[in-house]
Amino acid sequence: MTPDRLAIHTFTNKPWSIHECLENYARRGIGGVSIWRETVAGQDLAKVKKHLDDSGLQPVSLVRGGFFTGKDAETREAAIDSNRSALIEAEALGLPMIVLVCGATIGQTPEENLDQIRDGISALLPQAESAGIKLAIEPLHPVYAGDRSAVASMRDANELAESINHPLVGVALDVFHVWWESGLEVQIQRCADAKRLFAFHVCEFKPDFDHVLLDRGLPGEGVNAAARIAKMVRAAGFDGLSEVEIFSRKYWSENQHDFLGKIIESCEPL
Repeated sequence: MTPDRLAIHTFTNKPWSIHECLENYARRGIGGVSIWRETVAGQDLAKVKKHLDDSGLQPVSLVRGGFFTGKDAETREAAIDSNRSALIEAEALGLPMIVLVCGATIGQTPEENLDQIRDGISALLPQAESAGIKLAIEPLHPVYAGDRSAVASMRDANELAESINHPLVGVALDVFHVWWESGLEVQIQRCADAKRLFAFHVCEFKPDFDHVLLDRGLPGEGVNAAARIAKMVRAAGFDGLSEVEIFSRKYWSENQHDFLGKIIESCEPL
């Protein structure tokens, strides 16, 4: 895969500022960018948008919204307010989609969490419609099901999106989170057939990781599932950019220009 078919999540190069990300991605011929809210916190969003427009990078998504669950109404309403702010940020930056890490509250059943997630996403739809911004549900690996997301498989994501049944609600598939799922190809095709496969995130799951969140691998490392799943995604008809999303204390400690070179090289076989 050539660099112009890649998008990079700014959190992948966490040591860089938003302006360093945009400048360096464009210089290396990367095709697009997904911007993390943490990367632009406190920034003048109008200036960031101008830099993004001038860079020639395709704006892909704002990361992330979600975390809709909570044991009381005040907590859940605060989460919805935060997501409304994310929609405003995405619109200001010209980003057409928000990725949702949907949340899970310890002590609640999966069904309770999923009901609250459904209600939270539904509450955002009028504003999302007005702004024309898609909402992409990202299923997370089951290791995170206790406190980060009750949506723990492509099957879960498909069922949730189908229950909401809105053209702006779809799915962001991340190799790290779904590589283990039996019947994955069927679920990917199910999602694509419904025109709900909004995004494809690339990295690798490392069974021997030293941190459950911050030790992701480059394509070809770990379980080496990225190439296999990329074929499924393309066969299902997805023609968007492949988004590199790697959280790694190891790679963040390296020279980020060297790391970006490793990303480009590792994604060539995809």
